[in-house]
Amino acid sequence: MKYLFILFLCLITVPSMAQKSLNLDDALELAMANSPDMLDAKLRLERSQQSLIAQKAALKSQFSLRLTPFEYNRDREYNTFFSTWNTAESKASSSIFTISQPLVWTDGTVSLVNSFGWRDSYSEYQDKQDKSFSNNLALRYTQPIFTYNRIKLSMRELLLDLENSEMFYTLQKLNIETRVAQDFYTVYAQTLSHQIALEELTNQEQSYQIMKNKVDAGLAALEELYQAELNLASSRQKVQNSTVTLSNAKDELKRSLGISIFEEIDVVADVSYQVVEIDLQKALDTGLSARTELRQREIDIASAKNSLIQTAALNEFRGDLEMRYGIIGTDEDFESVYEKPTYNQRFSISFDIPLFDWGESRARKKASEASVEMSELNLEDEKTTIVIGIRQAFRSIKNLEIQIEIARQSVKNAQLTYDINLEKYKNGDLTSMDLNLYQIQLSEQKIALTQALIDYRLALLNLKVQSMWDFVRNEPVLPEIEDINNSAK
Repeated sequence: MKYLFILFLCLITVPSMAQKSLNLDDALELAMANSPDMLDAKLRLERSQQSLIAQKAALKSQFSLRLTPFEYNRDREYNTFFSTWNTAESKASSSIFTISQPLVWTDGTVSLVNSFGWRDSYSEYQDKQDKSFSNNLALRYTQPIFTYNRIKLSMRELLLDLENSEMFYTLQKLNIETRVAQDFYTVYAQTLSHQIALEELTNQEQSYQIMKNKVDAGLAALEELYQAELNLASSRQKVQNSTVTLSNAKDELKRSLGISIFEEIDVVADVSYQVVEIDLQKALDTGLSARTELRQREIDIASAKNSLIQTAALNEFRGDLEMRYGIIGTDEDFESVYEKPTYNQRFSISFDIPLFDWGESRARKKASEASVEMSELNLEDEKTTIVIGIRQAFRSIKNLEIQIEIARQSVKNAQLTYDINLEKYKNGDLTSMDLNLYQIQLSEQKIALTQALIDYRLALLNLKVQSMWDFVRNEPVLPEIEDINNSAK
């Protein structure tokens, strides 16, 4: 018998051990690690980081070496000057070593190029064969003029893209914190509703037993027992409905956390109530100075202005300057290549002059200017949206503080009312239907208080997101954002 009892304890303990209990911090940690939205934001941030790293690397000196170990060519061509056919054959090896340095401040490029080669060629025309080494060393400078600096603009766009990705990462984190908190407290509220439904079922079972005893003793009419049975069936139905609702809420929470929906979880929440002092002016000031959405609108304006610069350069008047100075030597002996060098110089300046484009450039420029104005309007509208959101969040918190006090008193009064009428019911001075109304009233008030406490927590979180200031801890959210940006860089 003792072993059967131990086995029974093991069987009822195993499921509880398999169930994972989560508090809000645990849930947020899981969501940050597993949420598809966070993974997407991290990949977006990594893409922007690597693009900027690549651009910075491209602005450093670039070294390249091209080798042609062996090249063979045999061809027969017609020489129109001498009116004869000629067969030429050549063997060659060559290499080109290049050092190229982009100049950020001018958008030009300085290059040092060294070409070394060996050639063995034969021409049928004069029955002549030539073997020689050659080396060509040249310094080259190219510079676009009368146009915008494309290197600087590209770097500016990549920096803005990285900053935008960092802010997107931060916003995703805050959005996930809000969504997980809502799903978490929904599970908590449904758990309490389920518990309240079980309490109501217990009370109805007690009421039913009291009425059954009275009917059996001939102290109450049979219809009172029928009413008690109806009330009991209604309570059982509430328990079943709350069980289904709770299971559905848990599945939604699991999806937000990025864990298996088949994993058993339970939530442990602290909804103890303590009034948090809110400074509306401080919330407005920090919101208007720290909200990443405002900086995103400013980035939109900067990007629109960059696009305007690029559009203005369409069919533009521009020039290209090229200067080259080199020295080339050839000889049959490698050691004598530069005994009689030849100095090569080149200077050229060219211009692209648009003549007529049927108004294309003007129209595209006006379209880009309209985009800039739209971005500026969006910035002003975003400021108004932020102010309205903070003011609404503040009013919601103050309203909930009043609602919580009312709900607390209502629960207290409903409990006292139910206890008094339960005694009346026991004494036969109250019907089962009337007692059921008081039971429903008590359950509703308990649920209302729980929901008000949860709404207060969510309202504080909403104000944190709106103002970028955590009034619960009395600290800014901005340092958290700066830490993310620094770690990203």
